[in-house]
Amino acid sequence: MAGRLYGRIALVTGASRGIGRAVAEALAGDGAAFIGVHYSSNIAAARQVVEAIEKLGTQAALIQADLAHDVVTNVKRAVDQFRTEVTARFGEPRIDILVNNAGIDAHRSLTETDEKTFDEVVSVNLKAPFFLIGELLPLFARGGRIINLSTAYTRLAAPGHAAYAAAKGGLSTLTLALAAEFGQHGVTVNAVAPALIETDINAAWLNTPGAREKVSAGSVFGRTGKTDDIADVIRFLASDESRWITGQTIEASGGTRI
Repeated sequence: MAGRLYGRIALVTGASRGIGRAVAEALAGDGAAFIGVHYSSNIAAARQVVEAIEKLGTQAALIQADLAHDVVTNVKRAVDQFRTEVTARFGEPRIDILVNNAGIDAHRSLTETDEKTFDEVVSVNLKAPFFLIGELLPLFARGGRIINLSTAYTRLAAPGHAAYAAAKGGLSTLTLALAAEFGQHGVTVNAVAPALIETDINAAWLNTPGAREKVSAGSVFGRTGKTDDIADVIRFLASDESRWITGQTIEASGGTRI
């Protein structure tokens, strides 16, 4: 039986690992026809995601772009790659689902954060989604879905993550603004805000003595978050069932510190 996303064409940024990989595989598992797997530098990991998606019966292609530097140029290059791949398979360029998942953090205090680091964090987490949405908007089909990855750090004080939280706060605000603007196109724009999730990036810290217990104690469910916990929320927002939801930042944090 066809899944909820049968025939949909998607692009997931930062899809080579972590939440991005889980999202790409979730969309494929729900019947998406094609997924652009964006990565920055880890082509081996990205190829593994493409292989996993193809095993689920979904077509996929690698989309490479460095979203931390020369953002506008690299965004245009990524969209050109995506357009070419989609046109070759479906005869015309279009997109139904965009998941702006790519993100970087810099665990440093304000006084330790230099301008270069600040600019890179803002570029990947806010500037790149802004321009990527603009470049892709002409390709969006009516009923399209834009889903941005924000963070629960916009609600929770997170010392050492000021630049990251500020950039993601901007992304949540952008989500609201674009929802009002894109409603006339039949496109919904929402954000998902996780707390700390078990990914390879967080593995080293989570495996330090007491860290996992501390994170688990913060959730009302007494456990750490998994990538599938976030991917399933995004899969819902990508589906027709979410048609009456737009402009929202949905916190998916397991009730962390509520």
